[in-house]
Amino acid sequence: MRLTSLKLESLQDLFLAELRDLYNAENQLVDALPKMADAASSSELKKAFTHHLEETKKHVTRLDDVFKNLHEDPKGETCEAMKGLVKEGEEFIHAKGEPEVRDAGLIGAAQRVEHYEMAGYGTARTLAHRLGFQDVANILDTTLKEEKAADEKLTTVAEGNVNPTAAKMSAK
Repeated sequence: MRLTSLKLESLQDLFLAELRDLYNAENQLVDALPKMADAASSSELKKAFTHHLEETKKHVTRLDDVFKNLHEDPKGETCEAMKGLVKEGEEFIHAKGEPEVRDAGLIGAAQRVEHYEMAGYGTARTLAHRLGFQDVANILDTTLKEEKAADEKLTTVAEGNVNPTAAKMSAK
């Protein structure tokens, strides 16, 4: 929920709205990722979530720096999309049944989050370029690459371990 109604009179207004959305989304993830790590039964998946938590904290710090450089306040947006994605992830955290199958669900939920973030960072980076904020665009590009790497890591964990194990559990 926005503290004020969205008013877009310039590309910079849109850029700041995108950044604030990302800032809130990342902060929601700082709270959600430890719960996902705790719920995971696969040690490799736990490690992937824990590693991405540390990256996510860096993403928040980078965004703080971006807002300082722009002399803007990062607060004022609630990322409703991330709220929904986190809520869907919580359904897997609390799911009953085979832990290995739950892990596969957690990966899917986490990958939906990563794809949302990749879209947001890609959009913000493009706007930063257009507005002439090359340093900011480079910072956003660094984070975008980390989000892509996190998604690829989740795919590797899913295909290499979690999904085959979950399939064996389903065949019983």
